[in-house]
Amino acid sequence: MTLAEPERPEDQPLWDPDDLPRFRQVSEEVIQTGWAITLTKATVVDPDGETFERDVVRHPGAVAVVAVTDDDTVVLVLQYRAAVDRWLLELPAGTCDVEGEAASEAARRELAEEVGYAAPELTLLTRCAITPGFCDEFASIFLATGLTKVPVDRQGIEEGYMRIVEVPLHRFDSLVDDGTIVDAATILGVGLARRRLAAGR
Repeated sequence: MTLAEPERPEDQPLWDPDDLPRFRQVSEEVIQTGWAITLTKATVVDPDGETFERDVVRHPGAVAVVAVTDDDTVVLVLQYRAAVDRWLLELPAGTCDVEGEAASEAARRELAEEVGYAAPELTLLTRCAITPGFCDEFASIFLATGLTKVPVDRQGIEEGYMRIVEVPLHRFDSLVDDGTIVDAATILGVGLARRRLAAGR
Protein backbone atom coordinates (compact mmCIF):
# COMPACT_ATOMS: atom_id res chain seq x y z
CA MET A 1 0.00 0.00 0.00
CA THR A 2 1.32 3.44 -0.94
CA LEU A 3 0.98 6.08 1.73
CA ALA A 4 -0.24 9.46 0.56
CA GLU A 5 1.93 12.50 1.16
CA PRO A 6 0.65 14.57 4.09
CA GLU A 7 -1.25 17.63 2.96
CA ARG A 8 0.59 20.91 3.20
CA PRO A 9 -1.06 24.09 4.42
CA GLU A 10 -1.67 26.27 1.36
CA ASP A 11 0.60 29.01 2.70
CA GLN A 12 3.51 26.63 3.40
CA PRO A 13 6.47 26.93 1.01
CA LEU A 14 6.82 24.08 -1.48
CA TRP A 15 10.50 23.71 -0.69
CA ASP A 16 13.21 25.05 1.62
CA PRO A 17 15.74 27.14 -0.35
CA ASP A 18 18.44 26.16 2.14
CA ASP A 19 17.99 22.49 1.18
CA LEU A 20 18.66 23.03 -2.54
CA PRO A 21 22.04 21.96 -3.99
CA ARG A 22 24.22 25.00 -4.59
CA PHE A 23 25.37 26.14 -8.02
CA ARG A 24 27.87 29.02 -8.24
CA GLN A 25 28.50 31.21 -11.28
CA VAL A 26 32.19 32.06 -11.07
CA SER A 27 32.83 34.00 -14.28
CA GLU A 28 31.21 35.34 -17.42
CA GLU A 29 32.77 36.29 -20.75
CA VAL A 30 31.06 38.66 -23.18
CA ILE A 31 30.92 37.10 -26.64
CA GLN A 32 28.84 39.69 -28.50
CA THR A 33 26.86 42.81 -27.65
CA GLY A 34 23.81 43.94 -29.63
CA TRP A 35 21.52 46.93 -29.31
CA ALA A 36 19.34 45.23 -26.67
CA ILE A 37 20.95 41.90 -25.73
CA THR A 38 24.38 40.59 -24.80
CA LEU A 39 25.59 37.05 -25.50
CA THR A 40 27.92 35.70 -22.82
CA LYS A 41 29.60 32.45 -21.82
CA ALA A 42 29.02 31.75 -18.14
CA THR A 43 31.22 29.41 -16.11
CA VAL A 44 29.38 27.62 -13.31
CA VAL A 45 30.45 25.23 -10.55
CA ASP A 46 27.94 22.47 -9.78
CA PRO A 47 27.19 21.08 -6.28
CA ASP A 48 29.87 18.38 -6.72
CA GLY A 49 32.54 20.99 -7.52
CA GLU A 50 32.60 20.27 -11.28
CA THR A 51 32.88 23.22 -13.68
CA PHE A 52 30.71 23.63 -16.77
CA GLU A 53 29.86 26.39 -19.26
CA ARG A 54 26.58 27.74 -20.57
CA ASP A 55 25.76 30.26 -23.29
CA VAL A 56 23.63 33.00 -21.70
CA VAL A 57 21.72 35.87 -23.25
CA ARG A 58 21.49 38.95 -21.03
CA HIS A 59 18.33 41.00 -21.64
CA PRO A 60 17.11 44.24 -19.99
CA GLY A 61 13.59 42.89 -19.55
CA ALA A 62 10.28 43.58 -21.23
CA VAL A 63 6.68 44.62 -20.62
CA ALA A 64 3.42 43.42 -22.13
CA VAL A 65 -0.09 44.78 -21.72
CA VAL A 66 -3.44 42.99 -21.68
CA ALA A 67 -5.62 45.90 -22.77
CA VAL A 68 -9.32 45.08 -22.29
CA THR A 69 -11.98 47.38 -23.70
CA ASP A 70 -15.32 48.16 -22.09
CA ASP A 71 -17.01 45.65 -24.42
CA ASP A 72 -14.74 42.77 -23.33
CA THR A 73 -12.35 42.61 -26.23
CA VAL A 74 -8.59 42.32 -25.82
CA VAL A 75 -6.47 44.57 -28.00
CA LEU A 76 -3.75 42.53 -29.76
CA VAL A 77 -1.22 43.30 -32.47
CA LEU A 78 -0.36 41.25 -35.53
CA GLN A 79 3.40 41.71 -35.95
CA TYR A 80 6.14 40.12 -38.04
CA ARG A 81 8.81 38.46 -35.85
CA ALA A 82 12.10 37.82 -37.64
CA ALA A 83 13.33 35.21 -35.15
CA VAL A 84 10.52 32.84 -36.12
CA ASP A 85 10.00 34.33 -39.61
CA ARG A 86 6.24 34.64 -39.24
CA TRP A 87 3.49 36.99 -38.19
CA LEU A 88 2.37 36.56 -34.57
CA LEU A 89 -0.81 37.73 -32.88
CA GLU A 90 0.31 38.98 -29.49
CA LEU A 91 -0.04 41.54 -26.73
CA PRO A 92 1.32 45.05 -27.20
CA ALA A 93 4.81 44.70 -25.75
CA GLY A 94 8.31 46.08 -25.79
CA THR A 95 11.79 46.00 -24.35
CA CYS A 96 12.69 47.98 -21.22
CA ASP A 97 15.25 50.02 -23.12
CA VAL A 98 14.80 53.45 -21.50
CA GLU A 99 17.20 53.87 -18.61
CA GLY A 100 15.48 54.60 -15.30
CA GLU A 101 11.96 54.03 -16.67
CA ALA A 102 9.68 52.02 -14.37
CA ALA A 103 8.03 48.94 -15.85
CA SER A 104 4.58 50.48 -15.45
CA GLU A 105 5.63 53.57 -17.39
CA ALA A 106 7.20 51.41 -20.11
CA ALA A 107 3.89 49.53 -20.34
CA ARG A 108 1.93 52.77 -20.73
CA ARG A 109 4.37 53.95 -23.39
CA GLU A 110 4.16 50.75 -25.41
CA LEU A 111 0.38 50.69 -25.17
CA ALA A 112 0.16 54.20 -26.57
CA GLU A 113 2.83 53.77 -29.23
CA GLU A 114 1.60 50.46 -30.64
CA VAL A 115 -2.19 50.53 -30.36
CA GLY A 116 -3.10 54.12 -29.47
CA TYR A 117 -4.60 53.63 -26.03
CA ALA A 118 -4.01 55.24 -22.65
CA ALA A 119 -4.87 53.32 -19.49
CA PRO A 120 -5.62 55.12 -16.22
CA GLU A 121 -6.05 51.70 -14.60
CA LEU A 122 -2.93 49.53 -14.84
CA THR A 123 -2.47 46.41 -12.67
CA LEU A 124 0.57 44.14 -12.56
CA LEU A 125 -0.57 40.56 -13.26
CA THR A 126 2.76 38.77 -13.08
CA ARG A 127 6.49 39.01 -13.70
CA CYS A 128 7.60 35.91 -15.55
CA ALA A 129 10.76 34.35 -16.98
CA ILE A 130 10.45 34.07 -20.76
CA THR A 131 13.16 31.58 -21.84
CA PRO A 132 15.19 30.79 -18.69
CA GLY A 133 17.00 27.91 -20.39
CA PHE A 134 19.37 30.45 -21.96
CA CYS A 135 18.12 34.01 -21.31
CA ASP A 136 17.65 36.09 -18.14
CA GLU A 137 14.74 38.12 -19.56
CA PHE A 138 11.78 38.74 -17.27
CA ALA A 139 8.57 40.23 -18.61
CA SER A 140 6.17 42.28 -16.51
CA ILE A 141 2.62 41.70 -17.76
CA PHE A 142 -0.02 44.31 -16.92
CA LEU A 143 -3.81 44.49 -17.16
CA ALA A 144 -5.05 47.79 -18.61
CA THR A 145 -8.68 48.89 -18.34
CA GLY A 146 -10.60 52.14 -18.64
CA LEU A 147 -8.98 52.68 -22.03
CA THR A 148 -9.06 55.98 -23.90
CA LYS A 149 -7.80 56.73 -27.40
CA VAL A 150 -4.47 58.53 -27.94
CA PRO A 151 -2.30 59.00 -31.04
CA VAL A 152 -0.31 55.99 -32.25
CA ASP A 153 3.47 56.52 -32.45
CA ARG A 154 5.04 53.30 -33.67
CA GLN A 155 8.81 52.81 -33.59
CA GLY A 156 10.89 50.45 -35.70
CA ILE A 157 10.52 48.77 -39.08
CA GLU A 158 8.27 45.88 -38.07
CA GLU A 159 5.95 48.13 -36.07
CA GLY A 160 5.41 50.23 -39.17
CA TYR A 161 3.57 47.28 -40.71
CA MET A 162 1.83 46.18 -37.52
CA ARG A 163 -1.94 45.68 -37.49
CA ILE A 164 -4.32 46.02 -34.55
CA VAL A 165 -6.68 43.10 -33.97
CA GLU A 166 -9.35 43.32 -31.28
CA VAL A 167 -10.41 39.84 -30.16
CA PRO A 168 -13.53 39.17 -28.05
CA LEU A 169 -12.44 37.47 -24.84
CA HIS A 170 -14.91 34.63 -25.43
CA ARG A 171 -13.06 33.77 -28.69
CA PHE A 172 -9.57 33.76 -27.21
CA ASP A 173 -9.41 30.10 -26.17
CA SER A 174 -10.46 28.89 -29.61
CA LEU A 175 -7.66 30.95 -31.20
CA VAL A 176 -5.16 29.26 -28.88
CA ASP A 177 -6.63 25.84 -29.61
CA ASP A 178 -6.37 26.24 -33.39
CA GLY A 179 -2.81 27.63 -33.28
CA THR A 180 -3.68 31.19 -34.29
CA ILE A 181 -2.20 32.48 -31.01
CA VAL A 182 1.08 30.82 -30.00
CA ASP A 183 2.87 33.57 -28.07
CA ALA A 184 3.40 32.36 -24.48
CA ALA A 185 3.21 35.76 -22.78
CA THR A 186 -0.06 36.48 -24.57
CA ILE A 187 -1.62 33.17 -23.51
CA LEU A 188 -0.46 33.61 -19.91
CA GLY A 189 -1.39 37.28 -19.70
CA VAL A 190 -4.92 36.94 -21.05
CA GLY A 191 -5.56 33.94 -18.80
CA LEU A 192 -4.49 35.87 -15.72
CA ALA A 193 -6.42 38.95 -16.83
CA ARG A 194 -9.66 37.02 -17.22
CA ARG A 195 -9.22 35.56 -13.74
CA ARG A 196 -8.60 39.03 -12.29
CA LEU A 197 -11.57 40.54 -14.13
CA ALA A 198 -13.88 37.70 -13.06
CA ALA A 199 -12.86 38.14 -9.42
CA GLY A 200 -13.66 41.84 -9.59
CA ARG A 201 -17.20 41.35 -10.88
